[in-house]
Amino acid sequence: MPNTLSGLKAVTFVRIPAEAVMGAVVLLALPRRPRLVLSAVAGAVVGALTVVDFFNMGFVDYLGRPFNIILDWSLLPDARGYLKDTLGGTVELAVTVGAGLLIFLLIAVVALATVRVSNQLTRVRTKATRATLIVGTVWITCNALGLSVAGSPLAAQKATAVLKSQVRTVQQTLKDEAEFRKVAKVDAFGNTPGDQLVPALRGKDVVFTFIESYGRSAIEDPIEAPGVDKTLDAQTAMLKKAGYAAKSGWLTSATYGGSSWLGHSTTMSGLWVSNQQRYRTVMASDHLSLTKAFQKTGDFDTVGVMPGIQKGWPEQSFYGLDKVYNAFQLGYKGPKFSWSTMPDQYALQQFQDRVHSKKPADGKSRMSLLILTSSHQPWAPIPKMVPWDQLGDGSVFDAIQKAGNKASDVIADTTRSRQEYGKSVQYSVTALTQWLQRYGNDNTVLVFLGDHQPIARVSGNHASRDVPISVVAKDPKVLDAIDSWNWTDGLRPAHDAPVWKMSSFRDRFLAAYGSTPHPKTN
Repeated sequence: MPNTLSGLKAVTFVRIPAEAVMGAVVLLALPRRPRLVLSAVAGAVVGALTVVDFFNMGFVDYLGRPFNIILDWSLLPDARGYLKDTLGGTVELAVTVGAGLLIFLLIAVVALATVRVSNQLTRVRTKATRATLIVGTVWITCNALGLSVAGSPLAAQKATAVLKSQVRTVQQTLKDEAEFRKVAKVDAFGNTPGDQLVPALRGKDVVFTFIESYGRSAIEDPIEAPGVDKTLDAQTAMLKKAGYAAKSGWLTSATYGGSSWLGHSTTMSGLWVSNQQRYRTVMASDHLSLTKAFQKTGDFDTVGVMPGIQKGWPEQSFYGLDKVYNAFQLGYKGPKFSWSTMPDQYALQQFQDRVHSKKPADGKSRMSLLILTSSHQPWAPIPKMVPWDQLGDGSVFDAIQKAGNKASDVIADTTRSRQEYGKSVQYSVTALTQWLQRYGNDNTVLVFLGDHQPIARVSGNHASRDVPISVVAKDPKVLDAIDSWNWTDGLRPAHDAPVWKMSSFRDRFLAAYGSTPHPKTN
């Protein structure tokens, strides 16, 4: 069976598998008991490889990468949570039970079927031996001549290839873990004293904001871009009218389609955090995050607003946040919008009321980290902007949520998903920039970016991993400091604007604002 949805065609099932030919040869040569044991084990392995193929289909379609048999099991609870928030608890339970039953049946039934086939072979041993020899000869001939049907080779060895690939993945994963631990111990600013970190931003109110799934496709895809580009241009003009200027570029994210925390940690750590194993390593390390650099100065209060966090979050220590507001600490009484616990506009107003409007103690400045969620898939229903003074406890969104699209109507429709994704980005960008126009001041410095591209079904199977990033400020010195970056003026980065790896941003940002490197090597 193919391991991608695009390869799932009828012609792929008419191939002659080398493993079946070799399996028949071995089974015909074995005594009864070893034959039954081997056939059962071989069948179970084939069933398990089929399960891996199914997982691979889903991961390639949603995350743009193959399934990692070592690391990706930990993502299954998140997948269940996403289904529950998007389609409801009943659907989530049905899918979970159905998937578990399917996995069991694939392994058990294929094992039993292989045992049955081995018994059938031995009942007609002479004919089976002759048939195996003929089929083997046909396989060798097809392989030697490169014969194919509709581009699919007749001679196949798919199961062996998948097994080799998984063994190689396990080896590479274990090797990567050891190598990354060494890399994480090296830090160009790890020993920099607090008074030598971001001196050019003393007295500023610095806000780092991630917009969920805000990728290059939103700005350049023919379906999504017209609305998003119009919004970016309009908000650039509004910000300029309010006295703000902006510069924008591109970062290549370490993740794609999901696992937003990998994008967050890559940006803030300066390390390429491309899988869950690396993430755990970084979170357990003392590597200096960009946000913790502000805490280390002693001159900044540090606060996080995380409407997507609904459980304990030990990562708070790595990010150097003195206080974190999660989904249950923002006073929201309105409806959820699928996975998103609350509209971005509401989260931003709560940030304003609880954090931004209050001066830090002891004359300190403030650094804030916001993670906005309204542009999270399935992009239905999508919130709408309401007057800021009518937000209240969020109940105003009840009618908007009820009148919106149902997730089930959008999630399986590629064109509608792309259209609604674009609208969700427009909403998030509008909410953030309106907040800045309404509540920002002469010392506000806003850095906002996407964490990753949307899923492959929306951004395309061969889309880049690039996300937009913008720096906005009133003080011209803030943007003068990054003039050498050659970013595009305004909120919409040009197609040919500089593209950096997301992991390079921390060091470039620290250096641009006057930080002095003092390397740490172990």
